[in-house]
Amino acid sequence: MSNQFDVIVFGATSFVGQLLCQYLVDTFNGDGQESLNWAMAGRSQTKLDELKLQLQQPALSVLVADAADESALRDLCQQTRVIVSTVGPYALYGEPLIKVCAESGTDYCDLTGEVQWIRLMLDRYEDTAQKSGARIVHCSGFDSIPSDMGVYFTQKKAKEVLGSFCTDISMRVKAAKGGLSGGTLASMINITREAAKDPALRRQLANPYLICSESENLKTKQDDVQTPTYDSGFGAWLAPFIMAAINSRVVFRSNALAEYPYGKDFRYNEAMLMGSGFKGRLQSTLFVAGLGLFMLSLVIKPTRWFMERFVLPKPGEGPSPKAQKAGFYDIRFLGKTADGQEIRTRVVGQGDPGYSSTARMLGQVAAGLALDFHDHQQKQGKSGGFWTTSTLFGDRLIERLEKDADITFEVLRS
Repeated sequence: MSNQFDVIVFGATSFVGQLLCQYLVDTFNGDGQESLNWAMAGRSQTKLDELKLQLQQPALSVLVADAADESALRDLCQQTRVIVSTVGPYALYGEPLIKVCAESGTDYCDLTGEVQWIRLMLDRYEDTAQKSGARIVHCSGFDSIPSDMGVYFTQKKAKEVLGSFCTDISMRVKAAKGGLSGGTLASMINITREAAKDPALRRQLANPYLICSESENLKTKQDDVQTPTYDSGFGAWLAPFIMAAINSRVVFRSNALAEYPYGKDFRYNEAMLMGSGFKGRLQSTLFVAGLGLFMLSLVIKPTRWFMERFVLPKPGEGPSPKAQKAGFYDIRFLGKTADGQEIRTRVVGQGDPGYSSTARMLGQVAAGLALDFHDHQQKQGKSGGFWTTSTLFGDRLIERLEKDADITFEVLRS
């Protein structure tokens, strides 16, 4: 490989792709900061040229490739250390790039939250990536960095302060403001469409250990929050968190990849805090009912068509810069050790979770792949394969996120 570039952004003209490119311009310009030599790639030369003008980067390289063209994708891989992809839904468009990266030894990261597709990619390409040295990192945005790195941070502090890891952690979304991205909705709709006609897939999606090694015998029942539930630990009523289905599975994969430091019976669940008393219970009940109607509308073909055509944001659409800047999230963790000790932590991020904050997280994962490992790959012991963010980066990613992504990790009480 010539490695002309550190990073290539594939899907640069997508909504999140544009935000990512602007973030790379602002953050890795070498002006007293880290420097990245990066390029943009996508299927439309015209749109890429327009984005290049918008970014005011006349020297920025532009490369044309289609997501289905393995030959063009292989050419991209020959020119870079890392490819970061924003081209979703990944179950529809993502496999050729995974295949080529795994075969060529090119590091890769993306934004997918499509757990069934991750399982399929593991089955097809994990051995190849391990042999070639390609590090594949899915779920590098709001799905699922706050959860995965939040659990990592909580467990690290529990070990330091309490003397042992937690055997049980609850993640609660205390507050958040932001829109659900068109790309995320497109992925949800695709999963719903697939699951509606495939009973085997529905059984897969119900397995909390779906992306853990199938050779492991993991049987601990996980308490997913699916109905209005009172949580005595937080003193509040709960409602389901729509991202829990992917986040929790990433957390369990991290535990498995690290050879079970938290134990094979480690318990973890996610939910949204809806308030206390009668008001909290009412809000929880209404939220669950509304979520149920929304998911039902995606299952039934006529209502799904109506929602896609007239109601839901489409891929490529997103909020205004002002709305993105006004977004935020405050996520709390309550960890409990086997002997009953407790620790509370939180992860707070500024910016719309699914857009501006996600772009920053993805940018830092790409930069970490490009800059933090390649010169010391064997020393670091981070060889090829499918990684999670916490198992690949650990403390280094927390440092990156706190320094340049407007995300903070802190202990509240132990």
